[in-house]
Amino acid sequence: MAAGWNADTAAGPLGGTVTLVEGSNFCISLPNGDILPEYPHGVFHRDTRILSGWTLTVNDQPLEPLSAEVKEPYRALFAGRVPRSDAYADSPLVVERLRDLGAGILEEITVWNYSTEPIDCVIVLKVEADFADVFEVKAARIQHSWEESREYVDDSLSIQGRWQNLRKAVVVTAPGADVTPDAVTFRAAVPQHGHWSALVSVVPVSDGADSVAPFAHPDADGLSESDRRRRAWVAKIPVFQIGNGSIERTLRRSYDDLGSLRIEDPQHPDRVVVAAGAPWFMTLFGRDSLWASAMALPVDPSLALGTLQTLAERQGFVVDPASEEEPGKILHEVRLDVSTGLALGGKSAYYGSVDATPLFLIVLGEVSRWGFAKETIAALMPHADRALEWIEHYGDKDGDGFVEYERLSVQGLINQGWKDSWDGINFADGRLAEPPIALCEVQAYVYSAYMARAWMAYDAGDVTRASELAERAAILKKRFNEQFWLPEKGYYAVALDKDKRPVDACASNMGHCLANGIVDEDKARMVVDRLMSPEMFSGWGVRTLATDMGAYNPASYHNGSVWPHDNAIIMVGLMRYGFVEEAQRIATALLEAAEYSNGRLPELFCGFSRDRYAQPVPYPTACSPQAWAATTPIMLITTLMRYDPHVSLGKVWMDPVLPESYGNLRITNAPMANGRISIEISGSDVSINGLPEGMNYQRGYLPWLGDLMEQVTTRPNNPGSAR
Repeated sequence: MAAGWNADTAAGPLGGTVTLVEGSNFCISLPNGDILPEYPHGVFHRDTRILSGWTLTVNDQPLEPLSAEVKEPYRALFAGRVPRSDAYADSPLVVERLRDLGAGILEEITVWNYSTEPIDCVIVLKVEADFADVFEVKAARIQHSWEESREYVDDSLSIQGRWQNLRKAVVVTAPGADVTPDAVTFRAAVPQHGHWSALVSVVPVSDGADSVAPFAHPDADGLSESDRRRRAWVAKIPVFQIGNGSIERTLRRSYDDLGSLRIEDPQHPDRVVVAAGAPWFMTLFGRDSLWASAMALPVDPSLALGTLQTLAERQGFVVDPASEEEPGKILHEVRLDVSTGLALGGKSAYYGSVDATPLFLIVLGEVSRWGFAKETIAALMPHADRALEWIEHYGDKDGDGFVEYERLSVQGLINQGWKDSWDGINFADGRLAEPPIALCEVQAYVYSAYMARAWMAYDAGDVTRASELAERAAILKKRFNEQFWLPEKGYYAVALDKDKRPVDACASNMGHCLANGIVDEDKARMVVDRLMSPEMFSGWGVRTLATDMGAYNPASYHNGSVWPHDNAIIMVGLMRYGFVEEAQRIATALLEAAEYSNGRLPELFCGFSRDRYAQPVPYPTACSPQAWAATTPIMLITTLMRYDPHVSLGKVWMDPVLPESYGNLRITNAPMANGRISIEISGSDVSINGLPEGMNYQRGYLPWLGDLMEQVTTRPNNPGSAR
């Protein structure tokens, strides 16, 4: 696309589909279990659709869907009825399809006969595999056809695809079936009031290698490897109990979704990172994975560490305009096995993100507080310093002190902040801003990045380096408030454009500036008033763009919608500057919104006013589950707890302001350094048990590393001694 590929401009799965995820694999099907090639359905492995058609008939009749129940993120049970050919309303034949997802699928098909006579059944599964990559399917733009060949022998069917020098294949195995080039067929006499079952598997083959080993066969305990991984995850995360049952259900759903979005680094199977979201983004994203893992720190700090380590290994080394790679830059996304030019930058790794690099430093600063081994953090310091070098040299190409972006490739993103739709950055009158563009929140991230690196330098005993970085941050803060503040409007410009003109739209981005502490104290009240005004606050959350702006559209991706993660970050900013009631209002609105989607917050929802629509209006192609939406409830609650551990300082700060309607809170098995703690909150009373030796609870709230810097650098201290 000339305009650049964006999530909002591409086709999403149709309504009424069922999505399963397991690692980076995913499956999209109809509620009866069928996969249709003309829709964005399929089984995807390594970003390739290995199964594009998977339709089941019984006696030439397709299944009428009755139920589709997701048992686990990777397992679903479909129930369907076989229509009668004689036009009678009721059918005695019911079919169940128990599907497990891994590197392919394993499906158990069971036909139940509820009649008083045996019934002869012909069960046919038609199979198609087009080997399209994920970008082709999502954009509904299949660019080329693979040269296909099929081989069948005994109970297996192999479908092979060839395109240029690439070879891919899938193997369908169906014991007891008659196999033909396009289908597997079972013939069964199903006894009266009885049933018949068969097991079918589909596994991928790549470049002539052996097929993937069967992945989901249960062991003697009835557990698959996916079950075991999930049980291990559940055992290590905190147990959350709160008086408000609806909020507790939302937090549990948040934990479940976060668990389903964990993926292994293929080069380091013991290292787990967070995928961006299902179904189309089951891969590592710089910005999304960093935010989500940081928001999940109180649940599992190892996710943030794994994300940092994986991104560090893929940090940019060369200047490549096609992929937008630059030395020190943190990538935007990774794709495992794409074979078309529809991928961003036309390559497997794309670096077109202006904010992932400073976010890398911020998250590293956060992770350094959680008690990981000193050498583990030290190993990431060279990557942190390379990230700083990118910020100062490649990020600020014109030397004006601000980090800007302008895409280097026509296949890249036009906008490269978190609002990355083509029309996401605009003036108050609706005109599009022209690059290079310096976003307000990116300057805030850079400010925090300086302060985070300053703290880590101080903590390691390098006071000179810490002071130098803190001074750079102070200079940036002063210049930011001089050039981005719009005194006649009472809020910050969303950006500076190519001519250094303030882009004067009223947008949610300035809430990120609050969260990162770059906002001058005397301006904070005006910013908060604007964020919580009727033009910005919909009743369900803060909109991305105010209703009185020229580009406002409540059903757009970034110009008036409500994003849960955006609101969670804004809430952190409100709490940081002391606006507790406003922070409580946002948290409560989002948690109430989650009730209308079974406790799961989507990637975004439309920005219509709560006064106009009694329920949040869904955005049609929102990812669900999506990583930073899944971790939003965690961030909402921990922010209201005002929970701030800092192992190197030997303290846990907490000063809860949970609304009375939430009830009492109890958390057990919460990670802390090398141990586990329990927390109980009743009103403003706090009890913490199990703190590691040398750790103490201190009442108070320190939401940001910059505050710590201000405290520790204003008194004599021995840097690093607390460790």
